[in-house]
Amino acid sequence: AHAQCRHRNETRMTEIIEELYKIILSRRNDDPDKSYVAKLFKKGTKKMAQKVGEEGVEVAIAGVSEKKKALIEESTDLIFHLLVLMADRGVDPSDIEKEIRLRMGTSGLVEKKVRNKKL
Repeated sequence: AHAQCRHRNETRMTEIIEELYKIILSRRNDDPDKSYVAKLFKKGTKKMAQKVGEEGVEVAIAGVSEKKKALIEESTDLIFHLLVLMADRGVDPSDIEKEIRLRMGTSGLVEKKVRNKKL
C-alpha cells in the first residue's frame, strides 16, 4: 500500500509540473505589466537564468540555515523559475522526465563519470 501511495503522489507532482508549465506557456505573451511570467520573458533568457541561479542559492541557504517551511518555499520558487527558463529554451518537462528515467537504476557515480566523458 505504501508504494502505491508514493506512486500516486509522484503522479500528482508530475501533473502539477505539467499544469504549471502550460500556464507559463500561456502567459509568456501577456502584458508584462500584468503578468510576472510575461515580464520575465520580456527581460530575456539571461534574466531567467539569473533568477534560477538566485533561487538555487536561496534553496541552498534555506537547506542549511532555515526551517523546513523556508526550504519548501524556496524550492517552489526554484522550480517555478526553472520551468520559465525551460519554456524559454523549448525544454518540455517530459524531456526532463525521460532523462531522469534514463538515470534511474544507474549508480549516480557511474552516471556522472559517463556524463563527464561526454563533455
